Order: sequence, then C-alpha cells, then structure tokens
Amino acid sequence: HLLGDDLLVRSPAGYVLTPRAETMRAPLQEALLLVNSCIAQEPSFDPIKAAGVFRFSTPDRLSLALLPPLLERLQRFAPGMTLQVMTADRQQGLDLVDVDRIDLALGWFDEIPSHLQSEYLMDESLFCGFRPGHPIARRGAKFSIDAVLSYPHLVVSATGTRRAIFDDLLLRHGLRRKALVAVTNFTVVPQLLHQGDMIGVFTQFAADVFRTSSELATRPVPIDVGRISTTMVWQSRYDRDRRHHWLRQQIKRVYSDLSRRTRGHHARRA
Repeated sequence: HLLGDDLLVRSPAGYVLTPRAETMRAPLQEALLLVNSCIAQEPSFDPIKAAGVFRFSTPDRLSLALLPPLLERLQRFAPGMTLQVMTADRQQGLDLVDVDRIDLALGWFDEIPSHLQSEYLMDESLFCGFRPGHPIARRGAKFSIDAVLSYPHLVVSATGTRRAIFDDLLLRHGLRRKALVAVTNFTVVPQLLHQGDMIGVFTQFAADVFRTSSELATRPVPIDVGRISTTMVWQSRYDRDRRHHWLRQQIKRVYSDLSRRTRGHHARRA
C-alpha cells in the first residue's frame, strides 16, 4: 500500500519478488546491516587516541591534592584529553551535574538525589594547620580543643560565608570558633597562616599538601568530630559510557594512591 507495488506475487514456484522489490533488496540489506552494527557494537574508547574535555567540579580542598596526579595520568594515558575543573561545593556541584555542565561532581554532599548515580571514594580526618613555632605547639602546651578554639581561625568557604564544614561539626558539640579571616579558596592560606597565630582546619589531603609544599605544621583536630566523606556523582545516562567510566577509574586510582601515601606517612610518624 505504501509503495504502490505488490512486492511479492504468486508464481508456479511460489512467491517471487516484483521488479520494484528487486531494486530495493540490496539497499535494504545494507541499511539493516548498518542498524545491526549500531545496536550490536558498543562505542569504543581508546584514551591514547581520544580528544576532548573532561569536565568536573570539586571543592577547592580536593583540588590541591587531586589535580596534579590526575593531570599527570591524563598526560600519560590520554594526551589528547584536557581538563575543565570548576570549584563548587555541595548543592552547587549537584546542580551542575543536573544541567549537564559537568561530567561529574566530587565532594561531600548532604543528600544525593535518587535520579543521580554516585560512588563513595573515601573518608578524611580533619587536621589543624598553623605556622611552625606557633604558641600552641610549644613544649608543654596542651593541644586540646579548648586551646585550638582560643586562637583566631582562618576559614575557607567556597560559598563565601564565614562558616565551613568544621563549624557545622563543632556545633554538634556545642562549640564555636572565631573566624578572623574568611576566604573562598586556598591561594593565600599558607601566607596568612605563616604571618600570625591563626589556625586553619583542613581535611587530611589538603593538610598534607600544606605540610609538604608550604611547611606548615599540622596536627589532628583534638576532638572526635567525625570524618569528611568524598563521593563522586554523575548522571545516570553516563553510567555505562566508556569514556565516562574511564575518567571515573582514573579518579579512583588517584584517590587510592593518595590514601596509600598518606597512610605510609602517618605510619612513619607513629
């Protein structure tokens, strides 16, 4: 009916194709083979040959330790790929994932919507950071939470407020700290801590970076306020995408290496 032709007609030997059907036979076979190949074959991803941009968000505290080794892995295994990293915290990161501005978000999230995929990476303890020779580190000085809170604090908050994760955790113990300076990133943190008696509280990886690259002294927070978890979040439609899966595997590998290195350092100190 659609083609205005019978396509198949009876003959003494059974059904045979009409001339119109014969002309359609070869093009239809090619079309069906193409459809079959699209359905049967998964798109491949070869990192060595790939080109494009990996986009993700992370709070500034994670960028310090994560980006250098991740970039090193990309230059080694996927030299044609580039990174676009946005500084975002909690809800902002989830919003960026939702509108597809990034491939995935890293961070500590209060609640992850059920329509998004996620994978837990690790927990980090909190550490105090301060200049060498700080009064709190003098011989005989008691390193207690009361002593830590008796000094002014440097607060890093991506949201631009004077509060960070540590303040929320302190409130659970009925405690507060005095924020003398609040900044939105870690750029000036070492300089500010070196020039006075302020104390900063950072997650373990960030504190390790400050200890090794900026020669700040670090000590674990002297109160059990829990640990800060890092989770990776992405859209469900990318869950089986090979390119996306490769990126997630690289991030997981970097976290595994960082965790092993940190455990080794603290074991040597012990």
